[in-house]
Order: sequence, then structure tokens, then C-alpha cells
Amino acid sequence: MPRTPAAPAVPTALTGPGRRPRGRRSALTLALAGIAVSLTAPPATADSSACTHHFSGPQICIRLDGEGGRNAVTGIWTNPPEQVTARPVALFRDGQHIDTAMATRSGKALTYRWPTADTGNEVELCVKFRGSRRVACQTTR
Repeated sequence: MPRTPAAPAVPTALTGPGRRPRGRRSALTLALAGIAVSLTAPPATADSSACTHHFSGPQICIRLDGEGGRNAVTGIWTNPPEQVTARPVALFRDGQHIDTAMATRSGKALTYRWPTADTGNEVELCVKFRGSRRVACQTTR
């Protein structure tokens, strides 16, 4: 079967001689804009949390808000008895007691947040509430 030659490309206002198709230019412009924004944006935070995983009894959680070795640490007891409005919570760093503070009720949970401090990298931080045997731990990155 004889082959039919392809029709020659017809220049248009978008793809005239020496011009790139507009779609490619737009994609390139967006990609470069994204790189520029990512270079000027502050680094993303490495927030994380961990909770005890038991179906009955206290649900204890720890939340780290920060970047690398600088974090604010929050201890959370998500389901304390209704009559409990405050309870001491202890903070541990690699198994050593660092501080004890008074967690207070906020809605249905008891919480206390330690301010941002140098917690270190690859350090295990744990919280334990008085009245609960459960401990929640999280490792900094």
C-alpha cells in the first residue's frame, strides 16, 4: 500500500517558526516558579505524634511540634475520667525525668504543652500521666 506523505505543519500564532508551543512554556514557567517558591519558603516542620494503642483504659499521646532537634512537646490524655480536671504529667528524655507539669482539661482531654526547646536529634521523648501506667514516646528526627 503506498504511503501518503504527512501533511506539512501549518504555522499558527501559537506555534509559528521559532516559537515553542504555549503549553510547554506555561509548564516550564510553573515549574520554575515552584522551584523559586520552594527555595524561598521556610523549611517544613517535622511535626509528629504517637499514642498508646490500647482498647481499654487511658489513651496517652505525645505530640512534637518543631523542626529537627527543636520541638515543643505536648502530653495528652484523650479519655480521662470525667471528674478529673487536672493531673501531673512527666516528661522524660531518653529515660531520664526532665520535668513534671500540671496538665489541665481542654474539652475531653487533659493536655500540657512544654515550650519549644532544644530537645536534640534522635532522642526519645516520653510522657507519663500520674494515675496511668501507660507511657507515650516519640523519637525526634
